[in-house]
Amino acid sequence: MNKIKRILAYQVDLPLYEESYNWAEGKSVSVFDSTVVAVETEEGMIGYGECCPLGPFYLPSYAQGVRAGLQELAPHLIGLDATNHSNLNLVMDQYLKGHPYVKSPIDVACWDLKGKVTGLPVSSLLGGEHGKDFVLYRAISQQGPDAMAENVKNYRDEGYRRFQLKVGGNPDEDINRIRSVAKILKSGDKLIADANTGWLAHEAIRVVNSVKDIDVYIEQPCASYEECLTIRKKTTHPFILDESITGISALLQGFNDQAMDVVNIKISKFGGITKAALARDLCTEVGIAMTIEDTWGGDIVTAAIAHLAQSTKPKFLFTATDFNSYVTVDIANGAPKRENGRMKSSGKPGLGIDPKMDVLGKPVIDIF
Repeated sequence: MNKIKRILAYQVDLPLYEESYNWAEGKSVSVFDSTVVAVETEEGMIGYGECCPLGPFYLPSYAQGVRAGLQELAPHLIGLDATNHSNLNLVMDQYLKGHPYVKSPIDVACWDLKGKVTGLPVSSLLGGEHGKDFVLYRAISQQGPDAMAENVKNYRDEGYRRFQLKVGGNPDEDINRIRSVAKILKSGDKLIADANTGWLAHEAIRVVNSVKDIDVYIEQPCASYEECLTIRKKTTHPFILDESITGISALLQGFNDQAMDVVNIKISKFGGITKAALARDLCTEVGIAMTIEDTWGGDIVTAAIAHLAQSTKPKFLFTATDFNSYVTVDIANGAPKRENGRMKSSGKPGLGIDPKMDVLGKPVIDIF
């Protein structure tokens, strides 16, 4: 029952509405290269997943690497029970060391399949929905202070109340960016200064000391975990870790060291919903708030985020994101859409999405 018969992959470009997305150290992307994976069972049921790395210079992952890894890994999964996530992940880890981003769309597709087999939405399989919807953040691409403040104002008018400023550049400019945006925020808004590893330790210390009077979260100021821990000990600002938390072991170390108040759980960074949900549950148990998200993506990634976020206790869900609203191409019907800065998961079986095959085109990988 539910044995994997075939694994296909599709490549799709996702251009941005804002033309480019800019972050620390001059990094920029204008079109995202996303991979959609279809897992088909012997009964003819199909589940879908997606992985979209943020270029090759954000995490140790890249778009062509997803597809190369799938070519290597997929043949070992034919014949496995798609709904046995524990065994599936065990086999994936056995035949491909590391590379969680390659495994993620397969794992997500199998959760979509399990939902379709059981007739339940993925959020129900992950413990059940909490509330009618959940809060989103908006990432503010790095520009000059006034331009970023204007973008925050515009997105606030659309209903967003949480804003992740892309800093990690020149410290003086970053201080001005934080101050310019803070001036226009209102009660209940939350501001995150995300350096994406862009500062050296001495620069990070300068910035956090210069904005002591501002209510702002500091996210991943430096490249290494050790540097971030040093900055954490020198500031009273709430502290978020992202790039340094590469898996369950890093998460446990971060908790043991009291290295963060909030952690970003990116689904593909953990290897899919199975391990991201484990990380989510660990955070819930030890009292760490979370941002539920991914590296990037379209409708299918956004649907996966929505189900994991909707099944997370609101007290521990700091925020989540709606990546499909950043890009100009829709790749699936039924995907969740933002409404007044919030979003909810589908109540349909699985992820609740139906891929647009005319948009995906012909498969670039077909393993059976």
